[in-house]
Formats: sequence, structure tokens, C-alpha cells
Amino acid sequence: MWWALDGVSGRPDNPAMSNSPRVLFVCLGNICRSPLAEGVFRAKAAARGVDVDVDSCGTGAWHVGNPPDPRSVATAAKNGLDISRQRARQLAPADYTGFDWIVAMDRDNEATIRQRAPATQTARCVRLMDYVDGHGDDVPDPYYGGPGGFDHVYRLLVEGTDGLLDDVVAAS
Repeated sequence: MWWALDGVSGRPDNPAMSNSPRVLFVCLGNICRSPLAEGVFRAKAAARGVDVDVDSCGTGAWHVGNPPDPRSVATAAKNGLDISRQRARQLAPADYTGFDWIVAMDRDNEATIRQRAPATQTARCVRLMDYVDGHGDDVPDPYYGGPGGFDHVYRLLVEGTDGLLDDVVAAS
């Protein structure tokens, strides 16, 4: 299905008109974890032939309009993904009804997502690490670390998005 894009996030202009499941990945600044999660999930869905609308955002606004961190872009590229055209945006009230799934990268962002949720929320809010056994509660923020942290995050995202995609497909 073809949709006009909004030019900033890659979201369809009117995601409510799509019959595809809509999944939003959320971290703090939308430059490290969530853009990488968006890229991984989009690729996995495509490989399985699943039509899904995917986006990412941050709970904070520090990086709005910026591309992903170069280390996230490099990690994605060495794994065959191109996330370089993504641009950071902040979680918006419309996201709570415009998406079916809001996927937090960690407990702190999950708490922020839940705290900001309007009464009209229809999206399910989950934490990605709920789909990963034995690795703790959070996808760690690699921002202040070296490239090894981004590789570790990538591996967690690859592992977690399999189960998430299964649930998204089962619920649609």
C-alpha cells in the first residue's frame, strides 16, 4: 500500500487510514535506539511479507529534526540497513491514537509515555525488553559509550523485534 509521507518522520500523513498495523518505537532523544529499532523492525516485517507502518520518536525534544547518531547509522549500515534519512521527532499526543503499538526502549521512557497518555489512548504500550529473555529490563542507551554499545543494542533489537512482530501480526 502506498502512502504519502509527511517528510519528517516517514509516517503516513494519515496513519488512521491505513489498515496496516502501526508501530512506534520510543527512546529518549530519537537518535540512537529508536531509529535503529525502526530500521530493524521495518526490515524484519518486509522479510516476512508483513505490511506495517513503522516510526520512531523520543520523549525529549533535544534532537528534533536531526538525523540519527552517526554510530547508529554506521551500525545499521554494517548490518544492511539504511536509517540515514530518518529525522528525530518528539512523542506527540496524536501518537497515542495514531499508532496501535507504542514500544518503549526502557523503563524510564515507558513511565514517561504512560504519564503523558491522554484518556483517549488506543495504542498498546509495551517495553521491547519484554520480548528478550535474560537481558534485563532496558535497551541500554549507548549515547555516551563507544561503538560496542551500539552493536550490543543492535543485537537486543534483533532479538526483541521477532517476538514483537509475532504479537503485532497476531493482533491484526
